[in-house]
Amino acid sequence: MRTFNAKPGQIEQRWYIVDAAGKNLGRTASQIATILMGKNKPTYTPHVDTGDHVVVVNAEKVVLTGKKMKEKMYYQHTGWVGGLNALNAADMLAKDPTSLLRIAVKGMLPKTKLGAGMLGKLKVHAGDLPAHGYSAQKAQPLELK
Repeated sequence: MRTFNAKPGQIEQRWYIVDAAGKNLGRTASQIATILMGKNKPTYTPHVDTGDHVVVVNAEKVVLTGKKMKEKMYYQHTGWVGGLNALNAADMLAKDPTSLLRIAVKGMLPKTKLGAGMLGKLKVHAGDLPAHGYSAQKAQPLELK
């Protein structure tokens, strides 16, 4: 018996809609990252993007446990001397609700061109689905554990 190696043309990619309202940020991000990588499929191949597309709605209603909303810090450096900017999770959620989930998922994906392609398959919306939705892609609702 030979080991199956997926090729880019053989992969069937599906679309899923995930509702993040009331869900824990880290657990939701790890399950989304698994779907984006394709590790939930039997045809998973590490060097090929075998994952599916994920649309996340209600990202502003994601939950952080404990004191993380006030104490968890996100840093960004401009490259200039003294250019370190810091925001806590509450400010980040108020400024851009989608960035919190996107940063969490990005940290769980490979740090290569392949990982950048996987991150491109993640669509995050702060509220409900936009008016045009994803009806052409036949997106299926997915309930995370």
